[in-house]
Amino acid sequence: MGAMIPRSPLDDPAKAAHAWARYRRIMRYMMTVTVALVIASVILLYRSNGMVSVHFYIAAAAGIGFTMLLASALMGLAFLSSGTGHDESVVDPLDDEQKF
Repeated sequence: MGAMIPRSPLDDPAKAAHAWARYRRIMRYMMTVTVALVIASVILLYRSNGMVSVHFYIAAAAGIGFTMLLASALMGLAFLSSGTGHDESVVDPLDDEQKF
């Protein structure tokens, strides 16, 4: 008979609300940092290249913005999972086997 799967701390509504509020706070902060970084990078590109094409600046701003927001969202989810103890509630099926 298999072991029971432990409950995740995120199953508690109060802990989940606190964790998601913290995640939203991190994302608001990273959105501010991203907007500032995109503005600074477009200004820097304009100073070094002049007016090349508006499409160049749109692509650069979208690429930098998307990369920053995706990275911060994924890292924020990793912090949320680790910080709440959700990672410890995962059962490792290979835990009983010998490890070499």
